[in-house]
Amino acid sequence: MLIFLTVLTGCNGDYRMDAIGNNEHILVVMDSTKWHSKTADAIRDVFAADIKTLPHPEPEYDLSFMSLRNTSDLDQAKKRKNVIFAATLNENTNTGKFIRALLSKGVKDRVREGRNFAFPLRDKWYRNQWTMILTGNSDDSLAAKIHESGSQLLSTIHQITLQRMQTYLYHRGEQKAIEDTLWEKHGFKFRVEHDYQLNVDTTNFVSLRWYMANNDRWIWVWWKDNVDNVDNLNQKWINTKRDSLMKIYIRGTRDSSYVTTEDRYPNRRPIITKTLEMHGRYALQTMGTWRMTHDAMGGPFVNYTIYAPEQRRLYMIEFAQFAPKYHKRRFMRQFQAMGWTFQPDTTLTPDQVVKLDKKQYEKSSK
Repeated sequence: MLIFLTVLTGCNGDYRMDAIGNNEHILVVMDSTKWHSKTADAIRDVFAADIKTLPHPEPEYDLSFMSLRNTSDLDQAKKRKNVIFAATLNENTNTGKFIRALLSKGVKDRVREGRNFAFPLRDKWYRNQWTMILTGNSDDSLAAKIHESGSQLLSTIHQITLQRMQTYLYHRGEQKAIEDTLWEKHGFKFRVEHDYQLNVDTTNFVSLRWYMANNDRWIWVWWKDNVDNVDNLNQKWINTKRDSLMKIYIRGTRDSSYVTTEDRYPNRRPIITKTLEMHGRYALQTMGTWRMTHDAMGGPFVNYTIYAPEQRRLYMIEFAQFAPKYHKRRFMRQFQAMGWTFQPDTTLTPDQVVKLDKKQYEKSSK
């Protein structure tokens, strides 16, 4: 019976091979005569834009361009993990012909009417694959639409990038014991990557750290109970609260050194806050860089401020890194992937979460 159920379940699965390629690389399939067109430039502007919240700008994604010369080229393109096919609808190139063959008559009519131009596809030919079809009536109009909808286009690949990153992070194991401790003692948890160790654990603040000489990473969580109004949440409030907490808990080796927000170069290293809905809850994501006071250290951070109305509790969870020898983009996406696993215990009433904090306070006092 067990063998039968396993086989039956497997029959509903996807037995295709995984798409190939780097998680943060996009293959752009365009005719070589179009690689310097306005459409190609718009694709670069959107998908390879600099991430300015890192210590040194890195592109959102690495791009490479490919022309379809034959069926073999098309077969290779179809295997890629991230691939964009771009051509105007009536373009007399192999890419243009492929796009016309792929789209139905109704879809092509909407393109000609200017109603649609972008078609994201998931797992079209292989598993774990993101594909984007970009097409329009002219080079000018297609480029304009790509620019106008840049953030929405990026969001489609960001979602699958973070999903893949979660798989990558936890396939080697995760800290289940730490997750259980956070859940039982404090009423929340998030999936903790292997090698992080619990550092500070007090009334309404916990921190974890994964220390390596050239790649020091840490996570901290702060929370406040009996919160009914979050109208005051904005970037200024978030950074003020962050700085006050880090001055106490995230300190350097010198007595006078502690981590604080790097806000001295707003044009080169901006702090960017945006509103999100995280699993149905109101949240804000803040990204930027930090610096160590009285020391020549700095790095990137990702902060999530999340309101859990079921608990009447406001959470702040931050991920940060000091790794001067490494590029930071992939680590920031790892942090984002972990942040999206954050989960408050919604079975607890507001009174029960307050009692958890009181119990922890009494234990700490002893």
